[in-house]
Amino acid sequence: MKLNQLSDHPQARKNRKRIGRGIGSGTGKTSGQGHKGQKSRSGVSLKGFEGGQMPLHRRLPKRGFKNIFRKNFVVVNLNRVQAAIDAGRLDPKTPIDLAALQGAGVINNPRDGVRLLATRELKTKVNITVTGASKAAAAAVEKAGGSLTVLARKAAPTAATARKSAAPAAAEAPGA
Repeated sequence: MKLNQLSDHPQARKNRKRIGRGIGSGTGKTSGQGHKGQKSRSGVSLKGFEGGQMPLHRRLPKRGFKNIFRKNFVVVNLNRVQAAIDAGRLDPKTPIDLAALQGAGVINNPRDGVRLLATRELKTKVNITVTGASKAAAAAVEKAGGSLTVLARKAAPTAATARKSAAPAAAEAPGA
């Protein structure tokens, strides 16, 4: 077989449907939209509408919730730290923290903190300070001779703790 003998299967490359190009085309005049009615108008979408029957998204039960206090951590793998050290962007002799990782281009936006994970291995002795770390990552850093400091997390405020802290202040205000 030669390059000039290559071809698609018959009708593999189909021409697009050109609508609104006269009655001879089969999709002229109303362009396949039919006559009048909501579906013939522009800017209308009836997604999820099932002709008056209770739609699927309302037949199914509600499930789960969205935690508004959820922390969004940036994941940094050990191999990314090692690559930055090998490239000379991180100095292993100085402590590696959020600012150092950002300066080296390992992370862009720190969000709620950095979580260190143990993907591949770390060969260099380093002192790392992060918001969170997996047990395997902590073991890998200590195996390389370095140290890992995990910053204490702030407790997420809950509705119950907010009420408790507001209650003593409210009780003192009227009597004062």
